[in-house]
Amino acid sequence: MQTPIDTAGPCGAETARGTPGAVSFWREVATLAWKDLRVEIRSREIVYTMIFFAAMVVLVFSFAFIRQGKAVGEVVPGILWVAVLFAGTLGLSRAFGRERESDTMRGLLLSPSSRTAIFMGKAIAIFLFVITVAVIVVPMIGFLFGVLEPAYNANGGLERVGLFDHPEQLALSLILGSIGFAVVGSVFAAMLMRAKSRDVLLPVVLYPILVPLLIAATKSTFSLLEGDTAEVWFLLEFMAVYDAVFIVIGLWVFESLVIE
Repeated sequence: MQTPIDTAGPCGAETARGTPGAVSFWREVATLAWKDLRVEIRSREIVYTMIFFAAMVVLVFSFAFIRQGKAVGEVVPGILWVAVLFAGTLGLSRAFGRERESDTMRGLLLSPSSRTAIFMGKAIAIFLFVITVAVIVVPMIGFLFGVLEPAYNANGGLERVGLFDHPEQLALSLILGSIGFAVVGSVFAAMLMRAKSRDVLLPVVLYPILVPLLIAATKSTFSLLEGDTAEVWFLLEFMAVYDAVFIVIGLWVFESLVIE
């Protein structure tokens, strides 16, 4: 009778019952992400704060950018991503602050879960927080800046399409932008978790790395309003590559960051 040989996948060894390592890994990721979501559902602290802050940013800008009694629609992409960025940074700092309190991160590191599963679980939770804010902020921006419907010039020609005229591209832009922010933010928030001035240092080190993603996200939203779908797809591909690169980097460096 032949002795069974243990096999190991990229995310862990195969269990005795024959469950693949990848399945076990993603089960750990889902458990860790649900842990953060369950805490947030009970406290309602991070998402509510992020939504309130993003809404205030949009509201202030809606009064600042007014021309002849109408809000300037050209500034919508920048305001959208500035609101998401600032609100996301606020939530990111608080989400990792929870892990610092009572040495929760130490407990996670001592658990049987892999370090990569911890990273992915945190990143997915942050992504869900950010995308929730984005989904709420987008209709608010569309209403306040009057970009929900297409705009026409004096000759009756199409000047600008509506914000929701290409919903699949808008959704992909929000999803890819939120993924990139969550992944990069999780890496740097973990790195600065023990720093005394972490709340000040986090934006300083995080924003320069996010500049390419933010430029692509802003330009994709602007091209979306201009109706240039070819340009939008090109920028979405760039954002997808950016996300993939930093997911790999995050999985590679997260363990050394949290251990030190």
